[in-house]
Amino acid sequence: MAIIAFGIMALVGILTAIDGLKSTLTDQFTLMGANSFSITSRSMRVTVGNQHLRTRNHSHITFKEAMAFKERFQEPAWVSISFSASGMAEYRFGNNKTNPNISILGSDENYLTFAGQELESGRNFSQDDLSGSRHVVIIGKDIVRFLFPGVDPLGKEISLPGLKLTVIGVIKSSGASMMGTDQMTIIPITTARQYFSRPNISYNIGVMPHKSVSLDMMASEAEGIFRIVRNLDPRDESDFNIQKSDSLIAMLLENIRFVTLAATIIGFITLFGAAVGLMNIMLVSVTERTREIGVRKALGARKSVIRQQFLYESVIIGQLGGFFGIIAGIFIGNLVSFGMGSSFTVPWVWVIGGVMACFLVGIASGYIPAVKASAVDPIEALRYE
Repeated sequence: MAIIAFGIMALVGILTAIDGLKSTLTDQFTLMGANSFSITSRSMRVTVGNQHLRTRNHSHITFKEAMAFKERFQEPAWVSISFSASGMAEYRFGNNKTNPNISILGSDENYLTFAGQELESGRNFSQDDLSGSRHVVIIGKDIVRFLFPGVDPLGKEISLPGLKLTVIGVIKSSGASMMGTDQMTIIPITTARQYFSRPNISYNIGVMPHKSVSLDMMASEAEGIFRIVRNLDPRDESDFNIQKSDSLIAMLLENIRFVTLAATIIGFITLFGAAVGLMNIMLVSVTERTREIGVRKALGARKSVIRQQFLYESVIIGQLGGFFGIIAGIFIGNLVSFGMGSSFTVPWVWVIGGVMACFLVGIASGYIPAVKASAVDPIEALRYE
């Protein structure tokens, strides 16, 4: 029973954790906007799973090109322009400082909407912030924890080497999700261009429709406009990527399917070992209970009754093992899921599958011992030992 419980626990536990991961990924991309897409440079070497999106080193997307696209794109949508200014920043406030792994993103007023992020307090960037290259910043929860324990951060001035920024907003915590913003700071893109300028900066363009529309049609429209901005000949290949959010989640889930398949195979191998062990135990049980079988047959028990007795025992052992294994698997799987920021998940498909698997293991393991027990000669059984 313990062997079966362990096999089911491994199977259900791994698959519960995977279901939790799928749920988290789906929720995060839904927050980001299922109807959104990004325009990025192919020189970013984007590779997701088996999808290799970089074919050669194309030119970067310049700020002038990104702004020209934003002005020309007239569809009802939010258009955001951003770039990664730094990934190893260290902020200070008084005697407090953060770890030197804070990311700085330069963006416009539409980034939070495109990324599906909400402000816990404060405000977003205004046009005056952007046009005036103001020294303002929106910070994540980790920066609040490091620099402002028990203090309202709004209006406070934090510093980087050579730059002081006034906190105007705090991003709502995203927990341990892959779209985490707790260690992120966002400054106006105009300010970031002044203080974090470097050669070959590639800007990202994000587009999110105001309402649900055909994303393929809008992406095609965006591609056509950006080809004009880039002065591409009609015969030229597009030298940039258009990555839709729904296709990205589809690729991630496709890779997770391989993990699910591997976990299922490992779980069934464990169950096969449990079935062999249970069959051996049942065969030993037949030998040890030979006299009992002889007495029952002498009192009139038919072969079918003896067969059912041992088969029922095997099935009950399998179901008990499965029950404890499923409970333990759900507990361990959700423990892992909570670590990834997921909510409580019960994989009902795999729970039902586990019950059926244990039933089949019980039948397969108990049939041969049951047939052997029913074939015992009662006279030989009565004088056994």
